[in-house]
Amino acid sequence: MKAFTTLLAAFACALWLPPVCAAVSYTIKDLGTLVGNQSQGLGINASGQVTGFSNLSKGGVHAFLYDGTMRDLGTLSGTRSIGLSINANGQIAGDANLTGDVAFHAFLYNGTTMHDLGTLGGMSSSGLGINASGQVAGWSFMAGDYFYRAVLFYDGSMHDLGTLGGSFSQGYGINTSGQVTGWAITTGNATHAFLYDGVMHDIGTLGGTDSYGYAINDLGQVAGTAHLAGDTAYHAFLYDGVMHDLGTLGGASQGMGINASGQVVGYFDVSGNGPEHAFLYDSVHGMVDLNTLINPASGWALGFAHGINDVGQITGAGVIGGQQHAFLLTPIPEPGTLVLAALGFAGLLAHARRRKK
Repeated sequence: MKAFTTLLAAFACALWLPPVCAAVSYTIKDLGTLVGNQSQGLGINASGQVTGFSNLSKGGVHAFLYDGTMRDLGTLSGTRSIGLSINANGQIAGDANLTGDVAFHAFLYNGTTMHDLGTLGGMSSSGLGINASGQVAGWSFMAGDYFYRAVLFYDGSMHDLGTLGGSFSQGYGINTSGQVTGWAITTGNATHAFLYDGVMHDIGTLGGTDSYGYAINDLGQVAGTAHLAGDTAYHAFLYDGVMHDLGTLGGASQGMGINASGQVVGYFDVSGNGPEHAFLYDSVHGMVDLNTLINPASGWALGFAHGINDVGQITGAGVIGGQQHAFLLTPIPEPGTLVLAALGFAGLLAHARRRKK
């Protein structure tokens, strides 16, 4: 029985996502570009599809969908588009320039077509987050183009989420139940991260003046960045009813993505004035430089991480061969290997039960 218990512990270590028995390592895949020489990965879904943007050799920047091949999503007739978030159905939210590049609008890409989501009456808007239902969170200028507000697009229209008493707000991330995070101006003219669940709630700061919410998981946990007391620096945070300082590995840090396990990805300034390095945070290992979790002979310098899915795959951007490219990191062992291990563990458990009878 003791031997079986030891095996049980070993399998638990192997199957846990995220790994809790040792710092995980990753394989890295270069997602390439759309003919140009630069790209960035910004959003990732459960199956490892990635969206972001890439420049073109003829000029301009276009949103992409990567699903084994980087595919150009086009624009809303202008020269620029950016994919910012992708859901499990492969729907993408972002923003794209209109004809003549006079303005940009939030869009929803449904797998075949980029749909213009419009505005709250102003010239421009942006879609920064999308959930499984195709609801899009973001922001839009209001009529007159002076004030902009956090918005939620659903039922075919764009809804104003309000502010925390000030004039401006911006929605950023959205979860399955439609909770939204972002930032808004308060009555005291500070900028605070919020959690919206039908009402916009101020989730505070790390003791300083400002905070920004960038991502939210289905538990309502929020990742972002906030001023420390005295406004001496920004640190990445994890909010779970209380705002926790995730620290830094140098200067300022920002949390940009979060998954169901509460793992956070983002970036930090190495020396307080750059360069920037991508990080992974979990409750066991704390903040770890992602450059230390890939093969040092890979040639990559990972600058920032922006998205993480529930099996721990990460997307962002780094430098390879002197160019900035989008990447996809996959934990070792890969998720498919863990599934096989789970099946093996189930068989082992069934065998042990039979022996006890």
